[in-house]
Amino acid sequence: MHMKSTIQCESTNPAASAAQPSRAEAIAAVRTLIRWAGDDPDREGLLETPDRVIRAYAEYFSGYRQDPTEILAKTFSEVDGYDEMIVMNDIRFESHCEHHMAPIIGCVHIGYLPDRRVVGISKLARLVEIYARRLQIQEKMTVQIADTLAEVLQPNGVAVVVEAAHQCMTTRGVHKPGATLVTSRMLGAFRKDATTRREFLAIIGRNGSGMPAHA
Repeated sequence: MHMKSTIQCESTNPAASAAQPSRAEAIAAVRTLIRWAGDDPDREGLLETPDRVIRAYAEYFSGYRQDPTEILAKTFSEVDGYDEMIVMNDIRFESHCEHHMAPIIGCVHIGYLPDRRVVGISKLARLVEIYARRLQIQEKMTVQIADTLAEVLQPNGVAVVVEAAHQCMTTRGVHKPGATLVTSRMLGAFRKDATTRREFLAIIGRNGSGMPAHA
């Protein structure tokens, strides 16, 4: 079962709710950053910028207010014994690097081998969105997606591959546009069985060496 996604993506995090600043404090912080950058937050073009920024942040980091296990709670067992690989690839996501708060833009490929139960395909995209909409590093997000899926569904195996461009290194620092980072996590049958792993990598267009299959 091979599902191609064109979706453009969105347990609550205890740290996110600890001593959360007020809206007024957040606006004041943005005004401070504008002044630090060398501009005047009171000039006409910037008057509404602090409010726009915090509204954007509420969207960027909405994942802190959502529980990924609840997203996967509803599963389906009437699958007529289907036990072959389920793959959903090219789930686009937008996240932010926790080191520079710069955008991370990429896609996630998810595969799992069901053990009697499957989850609605939109839930896989929502799972990605919840973890992406937090301050992240790609390696941690890869583990979070795979481990949550394994914990809730308890399938025979889970595979997650994440490919992304990090603007903390493409628009600043080393300035290497076009560079992408690829991370993966293989659990259960995908880790133990090389044939299963190769089948998944072939479906998502990779040859197992980290390079596209057509390279």
